[in-house]
Amino acid sequence: MTMTDTTIRPFEVHVPEEDLADLRRRVAATQWPEKETVADQSQGVPLAMIQELARYWGTGYDWRTCEAALNALPQFITEIDELDIHFIHVRSQHEDALPLIVNHGWPGSIIEQLKIIGPLTDPTAHGASAADAFHLVIPSMPGYGFSGKPTTTGWGPERMGRAWAELMPRLGYTRYVAQGGDWGAFVVDQMGLQAPEGLLAIHTNMPCTVPADVDKAAQAGDPPPAGLSAEERRAYEQLIRTYGQVEYAKMMAARPQTLYGIADSPVGLAAWLLDHNDAGGQPAAAVTSALDRTTSATGELTRDEVLDNITLYWLTNTGVSASRLYWEYKLGFFNVKGVSIPVAASVFPGEQYQAPRSWAERAYPNLIYYNQVDKGGHFAAWEQPQLFTEEVRAAFRTLR
Repeated sequence: MTMTDTTIRPFEVHVPEEDLADLRRRVAATQWPEKETVADQSQGVPLAMIQELARYWGTGYDWRTCEAALNALPQFITEIDELDIHFIHVRSQHEDALPLIVNHGWPGSIIEQLKIIGPLTDPTAHGASAADAFHLVIPSMPGYGFSGKPTTTGWGPERMGRAWAELMPRLGYTRYVAQGGDWGAFVVDQMGLQAPEGLLAIHTNMPCTVPADVDKAAQAGDPPPAGLSAEERRAYEQLIRTYGQVEYAKMMAARPQTLYGIADSPVGLAAWLLDHNDAGGQPAAAVTSALDRTTSATGELTRDEVLDNITLYWLTNTGVSASRLYWEYKLGFFNVKGVSIPVAASVFPGEQYQAPRSWAERAYPNLIYYNQVDKGGHFAAWEQPQLFTEEVRAAFRTLR
């Protein structure tokens, strides 16, 4: 019998300079294909876009800034189910703060969540009330970032949910809430299904609400079922669009090990991580639009932040290991999962589909909060951190 070491070990990031030099050499040595033969982005990430990003990545970008930001935060590693789990753990100065575990997705990482840490743990310094304070736990999913890479099958959202239910009590939390978007939304739905002792509620910014008949029709590309409201019909049309733009997901779900190119070429990895869809287009408009934004006074996504995330994947060689999550997952995506514990849902306009309230109320019979936000997208914490933190505060306010 294997004994698990429950020790919580401090962690810091220290990337050897030779690894950064190797990254720059590889970027400079990229073998480029010819320009796309269309005037739009229908063939993928345009040559000019990725070449400009590569030029800056190889000559102007500084990983050390991101590294310093990470090391300014309390980071730890602990073993759960025979795998090392990396996480950020920031306790609020307000002792009665509500413990919250925040889950990232693909092609994201803990980098997505960095801008929400201050506002959620120290709300009085950001114009909010002490009653809105959270103790934050932000884990790197297995196969992502600084967490261990599974060497056996089975690490899907279900197992991650069970792992987080072990992590939170290990940190001394007997009551807590959970939040997730993208893959993190599937993790928190699974946590909701498992309903571990101490989990009070979940908040999702990618609600899984699609009724079975609607989901079946959308997967097949059929006309919408009869009787849908105007809002439900709009959501159905968004699902049709989304299911027609997930080539990257199908590849990772079927053949993740074949993606050797993203482990060998930094530019190949960058293009692969950019070429996921959102409501604004494919490649993801919210991310590609940030490539022209060098600074932001309002927290919008910037070029350096996009490169921080891509560089984290490169330095940890997690392009392929992260992709295996798609292969592991055998359940439906936006379909109803059967969660009965309290659920809060925030619907952002740039999401894969905008879940109607009618569907959310049926999917989550214990719906404690629902709100449609007027801006923001699939990676809401990354793209609109101020709005996102306002949603998290509102979502769990009734549980205080």
